[in-house]
Amino acid sequence: MSEKIELKIAVLTISDTRNFDNDSSGDEITQQLQQEVTRKIVKDDILEIQKAIKSWPDFDVIICNGGTGIAKRDVTFEALSPFISQEIPGFGELFRMLSFQDIGSHAIASRATAFFTKQDQLIFALPGSTAAVKLAMEEIINKEVYHLIKERRK
Repeated sequence: MSEKIELKIAVLTISDTRNFDNDSSGDEITQQLQQEVTRKIVKDDILEIQKAIKSWPDFDVIICNGGTGIAKRDVTFEALSPFISQEIPGFGELFRMLSFQDIGSHAIASRATAFFTKQDQLIFALPGSTAAVKLAMEEIINKEVYHLIKERRK
């Protein structure tokens, strides 16, 4: 793991059914980070997702969970697309490869992604599944988030 730097991190859960009492994926992200984070839960709605992202202009990292599949209600990727300045395709590729080891070819339905915004925020979009969140956090994000931010700030 890269040397830790102080980061301001937000967690955004995107779901029509989750609240703070049953948001196990948001809880998992928060526990994995082992630092203070700001959290919100919004519906699977493009404007609500975009409003939440815009409300955190001074955050270094935003980790979203939910709405990255292919169901008609899954609009996270569409909501986040206008914010993409520099995509990190390796994140989604690696996440789907690791997911394939757990869930087989169903992994192709994931649109998990990571990118930097024009304001140099690092945004991750993860599935809503708690197991998927745990996998992404343990195998990729916790190991790379500090490195990615340091590289971007060079």
